[in-house]
Amino acid sequence: AELRQKARARAEAKLGFYIHLAVYCAVNTMLFLIWFFTNPTTEFFFPWFLFPLVFWGIGLVAHYLTTFSHGGTVDRWTEEEYRKLKAEQ
Repeated sequence: AELRQKARARAEAKLGFYIHLAVYCAVNTMLFLIWFFTNPTTEFFFPWFLFPLVFWGIGLVAHYLTTFSHGGTVDRWTEEEYRKLKAEQ
């Protein structure tokens, strides 16, 4: 039962990451298109869409690392809390 719960939590974390990735791609594509199709007569387009692309991208990379790093910090903390709770009983 414990392994099933852990497997479900990992599957939910992966699903959460893939949803985050899809929203990131959709929103940043939309922002790029807005940037591209506005003010087509000016010679210089300030690439403002890069700010959310880069900074949100940093957050997405962090989400990826925490989701797919098995044996990472979250798993270690979970195991420590589990041991503490078991010792209290």
